[in-house]
Amino acid sequence: MPTQTATQTQYAYKVRDRTGKIVTGKVEAESEAAVSRRLRDMGGVPLEIAKTNAGLQREIKIGLPARVKLKDLAVFARMFATMITSGLTLMSSLAILADQSENPEMRKTLRLLKQDVEAGASLSESMAKYPKVFPAIMMNMTKAGETGGFLDSAMREVADAFEAEVRLKGKIKAALTYPVVVFILAILMCVAMLIFVVPVFESMFANLGGELPLPTQILVWMSESLRTTIPIFIVLLVVAVVLWRKYSHHRRVRAVMDPLKLKLPVFGILFKKIALARFARNFSTLLSSGVPILQCLDTVAETTGSVVISRALADVSESVSQGESLSGPLAQHDVFPPMVVKMMAVGEDTGALAPMLSKIAEFYDQEVEAATEALTALIEPLMIAFLGAIVGSMIVALYLPIFKVFDLIQ
Repeated sequence: MPTQTATQTQYAYKVRDRTGKIVTGKVEAESEAAVSRRLRDMGGVPLEIAKTNAGLQREIKIGLPARVKLKDLAVFARMFATMITSGLTLMSSLAILADQSENPEMRKTLRLLKQDVEAGASLSESMAKYPKVFPAIMMNMTKAGETGGFLDSAMREVADAFEAEVRLKGKIKAALTYPVVVFILAILMCVAMLIFVVPVFESMFANLGGELPLPTQILVWMSESLRTTIPIFIVLLVVAVVLWRKYSHHRRVRAVMDPLKLKLPVFGILFKKIALARFARNFSTLLSSGVPILQCLDTVAETTGSVVISRALADVSESVSQGESLSGPLAQHDVFPPMVVKMMAVGEDTGALAPMLSKIAEFYDQEVEAATEALTALIEPLMIAFLGAIVGSMIVALYLPIFKVFDLIQ
């Protein structure tokens, strides 16, 4: 038996043998590729290979764990559709995508997906095991594509829908970044002045004697209060952020917050248009892939991002299951504008509901873009005026005692 070199590393492996049994073990080799070749030469199918002595070489992860974003899913669906269309097998496509994915969580999930498919599960069944990664619309589209034999076109539809969603979110974030940054800077500037600048003036005013003007007294009181409460405020802010990240997607929280979001001045209309665009796009995508309408309604209700629309769709689904038309029950819910109801009614009558929903989605995408641009144009001067008013009033309050001293001297 040849002597092993110092460059060899011990690997733990999981392999499926010729009888279909899962076998695990350890072996020393120069690389993962060498282990894979050795296992294949023995007649097995490698499922997992990992170093066993990588304790100090293990990657150190700082911060929150990696999360699969909608952009990652859009890239996966687009590349997967291209590979299937090009004639690559399902297993080969999954293996290539698992190696090429830049997101570590996506890479790990695709490898698990490949193992499940190798074990005999369908792709949609495997996706259903990872609901935190693959949304309901993607699983239903995949199932429809597998059943109808058009998995490649179903994946292209998923990619189109996800890419449109990513573009919409990108436009909103880009438009609202400036106002949010200005608002945060204004808050930080006010806090800095209250903590560091006002106490200096306060000690100077104490030496001058006399009674401070009311605006200056209010400013000094705010400074003293903030200096004593800021540690508590920071702790409460951190706790609030952690709790919001943990519970913001819970149904009870959304049942309270989502109706309030739609009633907000200015922003409520924007949130409503975003939800309607998502509803129309997802509904159109599912219908065009041959998913049954009741299943479409159930899936879309989970993916609109608004409890208000989800409740309305639940009522619509119940009515449709009893033989009513789709547009009739929709008209009973105020969240759906008359234009949407009428266009869907025309789509039902002409048998072109999916294309009509696609046009509705395009319309609301444009509406959201226009509303976002108008909102940005309105918020920017308001934020500048707000910042100027806050800082200016603080400066005036600080200099009022000095003007009073000059009056006393005269």
